[in-house]
Amino acid sequence: MKKVVVIILSCFLILGAILSGVYFIQKPEHQMSYPTFLEAVQQHKVSDAILPENSNTFEVILKDQPNIKYTVPNPKTEDFIEYLLIHDISVKYRGDDTSKAMQSILIVSIIGGIFWYSRKGGNSNPLIKNANKKKISLIKSKRQALSQEAPRITLAQVAGNVEAKSMVEDIIQFIKEPDKYASVGARMPRGLLLYGPPGTGKTLMAKAIAGEANVPFYAMSGSDFVQMYVGVGASRIRSLFNKAKKSEKAVIFIDEIDAIGKMRARNVSASNDERDQTLNALLTEMSGFHENQGILVIGATNRLDTLDEALLRPGRFDRQIEIGLPDMNSRKMILSLHAKKKPLSDDVDLDELAKSTVYFSGAMLENLLNEAAINAANESNLVINKNHIEKAFYTVIAGAPKTDRSYITERDRSITAYHEAGHALATTLLLPDHFISKVTIIPSVRGAGGFNLSIPKDTMYQSKRQLLSNIQVLLAGRAAEELIFGEGEITTGASNDIQKASSLVIDYVNKFGMDPEMGLFSIKVLEEGLDKISINKCRELTNQLYDETRNLLKENRSLLEKITAQLLEKESLNSEDIRQICA
Repeated sequence: MKKVVVIILSCFLILGAILSGVYFIQKPEHQMSYPTFLEAVQQHKVSDAILPENSNTFEVILKDQPNIKYTVPNPKTEDFIEYLLIHDISVKYRGDDTSKAMQSILIVSIIGGIFWYSRKGGNSNPLIKNANKKKISLIKSKRQALSQEAPRITLAQVAGNVEAKSMVEDIIQFIKEPDKYASVGARMPRGLLLYGPPGTGKTLMAKAIAGEANVPFYAMSGSDFVQMYVGVGASRIRSLFNKAKKSEKAVIFIDEIDAIGKMRARNVSASNDERDQTLNALLTEMSGFHENQGILVIGATNRLDTLDEALLRPGRFDRQIEIGLPDMNSRKMILSLHAKKKPLSDDVDLDELAKSTVYFSGAMLENLLNEAAINAANESNLVINKNHIEKAFYTVIAGAPKTDRSYITERDRSITAYHEAGHALATTLLLPDHFISKVTIIPSVRGAGGFNLSIPKDTMYQSKRQLLSNIQVLLAGRAAEELIFGEGEITTGASNDIQKASSLVIDYVNKFGMDPEMGLFSIKVLEEGLDKISINKCRELTNQLYDETRNLLKENRSLLEKITAQLLEKESLNSEDIRQICA
């Protein structure tokens, strides 16, 4: 009996292979390019078009050659069939009969083999019975999982961003109860633009708006609309909006909207036809909604200054909300939210951690606790303690420390120690309100020979004195090198400090209008580079601040030597160590 079944199955497989070979051998030999096809359509030479199912090509028959079928690449555009019908071309559909026959043969063979095997020996094996039961239960569990809706994100799950959440609450109510606002003549904002630094929770806020309003959430990235072929991006915009309109109430979210919403070029040579058409389609769709329809468009970007003015006008993105870096209270809320899922020991103080994480975004805070959890798991600890968090903190800031430091000479260690001691001493003397979290000469995998982490207080503004002091702190590392080793022995270690200091000096002179000689005029409004006068002024101010910093370190050289000695001994110092040395 087994031999008979094997022979039958073999015959089916051989027959399928023969049919497949015949199918591929009998493919049409006449090819026609798509531009040639379009030209033939315009000249009314095409009589029939045969569209197979799920194929990258289709066949056409010309009026003067009825016995020849030409194969043409299939563009697969939405309005292609409409285009054929408009030009009086007969459209026919043809399924792949050979493929269907092969599928039927294969299905019948598999079913027959399974049936025969289950009748002869499958049911007698207890292992197979258990496996079948497991398969059935797995299928049932999958069906149950598919029937349940994914949990919705609400505003309660968005920690921090208190001001932003208060600004979207009325929009949520507008989506829920449009008649309430229409009765007093209010118009629902058609667009909501969320802007701010990366990792601050713009996407999360958009999901929370849809979750609170209990409406469908359609999300795409701006890069999904950027295509090489003109018209494809605009077509995708229209398809997205048509899909949302079927839901009556919905939230459309376009992340990184600056990819399609950049300012359009004023001259023809610099324009981009595809991006311009995509942007025009977006502008048209946003203006084409009916009043109070209940569909909200949310855009997100961290480059607000690059967006086209037409996007930002009322009637498009009516409301613009900044999702900024969290303050100390918001950081505490974010840390508490993520800490709920992680076992923390009693020595972990979230208040202190929130104070130490100035300029951290929500994503960085989540990454901080995740790195700490990884450190705890690597050490086989069941809870996350303070040491795990401190190690993760500096890994996020400067990268993991290098384990092999045998190649570092004593002179290099000494140069690094004096450099970092100069930063720490200048911070202590010039910015006493800054919290020096850590000073280290341990090199990191990111290329830093050491680093100095000082944490400023949360504040809305910076004074003129603070700006100048920050510049001096950045220059203090190079000043310490020159003071100890001489002008001819300064190193390249201060390159990043000099770049940051130069950027602050330019802002001080040309952006904030704090230089008494340059006055309140800003060069940036001219949309040109710095002129020679501004460059000379910036260079003069930088050199002046450098001399003052070097003199400051010279007057406090004994403290500089003490900090350096402790760094060479311990490799890392914290705020308490610096305070005791400078007391």
